[in-house]
Amino acid sequence: MPFWPGGALFRALHLMIDQDKLRLALGADAASFALDVRETCSSTNAELMAAPPREDGRVPVLVCHHQTAGRGRRARQWLAWPGATLTFSARWTFPAQSAAPAGLSLVAGLAVANALESCGAQGVELKWPNDLQIHGRKLGGILVELSRHRGGMDAVVGIGLNLFFPDGASVPDRPDVVALADSMESVPAVETLLAKILVAQRHLFATYTHAGFEAFCDAWNQRHAYADLPVTISGEGEAIHGVCRGADTDGALCLETDAGTRRILAGDVSLRLAR
Repeated sequence: MPFWPGGALFRALHLMIDQDKLRLALGADAASFALDVRETCSSTNAELMAAPPREDGRVPVLVCHHQTAGRGRRARQWLAWPGATLTFSARWTFPAQSAAPAGLSLVAGLAVANALESCGAQGVELKWPNDLQIHGRKLGGILVELSRHRGGMDAVVGIGLNLFFPDGASVPDRPDVVALADSMESVPAVETLLAKILVAQRHLFATYTHAGFEAFCDAWNQRHAYADLPVTISGEGEAIHGVCRGADTDGALCLETDAGTRRILAGDVSLRLAR
C-alpha cells in the first residue's frame, strides 16, 4: 500500500487524483464505477443530483479538489482546503423494494470507518447521524440526499474527510476538528483511501438493500461515539435532554429521558454532549 509521509502530503495532494492509479486500487471493482475527477466544481452532491441517471449500471463517482459551494447537513457550509481534504460523492441506486432510506447515512459512515481502519487508523468513531470522529474529535462528515423515481430511489452520498491541515488553517468555533494526519504516522495515498471507501460502501450497501440497517445495528453501536453519555438534542422544537442508548434497528437514535425512551429520527437535529 503506497503512503505519503506527512511533509510531502500537501504537495502530493495538490496534484489531480490519478484515475489510472484509482482504477488499479479498485481492482476488480473498478468496472462498477464511473469515475469523474475535477479540480473545481460547485458541489459534488448537487452536480450528481442534477445529472441524468446512467444507463450502464455503473455507480457515478465525482471527486473534486475544490468545491465552490460545498455544504453539509442543514445547509451548513462545508469548509475544505484544496489538496488537503478528500471530498467526493457517489450516486447509488436502490430498488423499490429495498429498505432504503432508513439508517442509510449510518451504514455509509460504517463503511468509511471500516475503510479507515483497514488503512491503519485507530480510534474511529461514529456520531449519529452523519459525523466521523477519531478519539472524540470530528474527522469528517456525510451528506445523504435522496431522489425517488419509478424504479426505486437514488441516494447521493457525499463524504468529506480532513486528511491534514495546511499551516494557518482553522475551523471557526470548532476546536474539536481533527485531520487524519494527526492520528497516523503516514497517510495512505488518496487513491488507495478513496478506493477502499468506495468498495466498502458497495459491499455494505448490497447487504443493506435486502437486509436494511438491522444487519448493521450492532456494528454501528460498537463505534457509537456517545454511547451511554448524557446529550442534548436540538433543532426541532424544544431541546431534549437524555442519555444516548445507541441506534435502533431502523437507524433511529434511542434517548433515555426522564419521561421514558424517545426515538429520534434522522432530520434537522443537532446532537451535543450535555454540559
